[in-house]
Amino acid sequence: MLQLENILVARDFSPPSDRALCYAVYLASQTDATLHLLHAHVLLDDPLGAAVPDWSGEREDRLCERLLRDVDGTSLPEKYPKIEMHEHAGRDVAAAPVILNYADEHDIDLIVMGTRGRRSVHRTLLGSVAEEVVRRAEQPVLAVQRGEEDVRAVTPPPPIERILVPVDFSDHAREALRHAYALAALYDAGLDLLHVTEPDLHPAFYGDGLDETYDLEKEQKAEEALHAFYEEVTPPAGSEGKLLDRSTMEAHVAAGRPAAEILRFAEEQGSDLIVMSTHGLTGLQRFMMGSVAEKVVRHVSVPVFTVKAFGKSLVEPPAEEARRAER
Repeated sequence: MLQLENILVARDFSPPSDRALCYAVYLASQTDATLHLLHAHVLLDDPLGAAVPDWSGEREDRLCERLLRDVDGTSLPEKYPKIEMHEHAGRDVAAAPVILNYADEHDIDLIVMGTRGRRSVHRTLLGSVAEEVVRRAEQPVLAVQRGEEDVRAVTPPPPIERILVPVDFSDHAREALRHAYALAALYDAGLDLLHVTEPDLHPAFYGDGLDETYDLEKEQKAEEALHAFYEEVTPPAGSEGKLLDRSTMEAHVAAGRPAAEILRFAEEQGSDLIVMSTHGLTGLQRFMMGSVAEKVVRHVSVPVFTVKAFGKSLVEPPAEEARRAER
């Protein structure tokens, strides 16, 4: 079961941000969480249209009024009248620090934000903000891409029926699966576990089909490992909370580059949400290795929910893990 008390929605008044708001409102309605509407005012950039941007208490009030006005202009208040909302506008030289600092200072459990991804020439402005927040936030992040229609009329957001969970059998993947299971219970959705094996590279003179039999055996073993991983990580029968029918989980194995295969699977199978881990790499290590999660957020067309094994968790730890932590 998801434990959500405070949800931060980063608002920049764009269509992806509007779509993110719909997802956040729905989650708040299902968990009784408080919504924090935040506009990150970037110096020299003015959402109110002033030729020479400035900052004052009056200006902050105007931005906060717009945050609420945009919500009032939708069907959200009528459909979800009991949701508590707080609005705030902050400023910095970049948007990501505003979002991250607010999340830490206000005990935020989940950050929800829009990203234009690959569809916009402005990716360097907004897309990079989402990727930086995904990389640096201790909290889980739900990055929502722009939809095909005006989301101001869409409430609740599109249904989530299939959730894709990339699995590499690490502690990070374990945490992602635990969150995916809780989300699947919340949305009454099925789970697709995907393990991507990077193909072995052989010299060209070896010819084709060298390891075909071995690859089939490896794929079968990977599928068995996925089922075992699922049984190990998810709640056992008879535990508290809503449980999923085991038949709603399907295991898949693909060969290739992880980011590319995740994107391909999500597109071909019609995934509605991707839940995956991110290692939060920074500096030279990130430059050399890159980030699969950031690549997926950048290019996929469905929302991506990212978590870190060392960050804030929104689910209760398994009983055995909790007992070990107390020792």
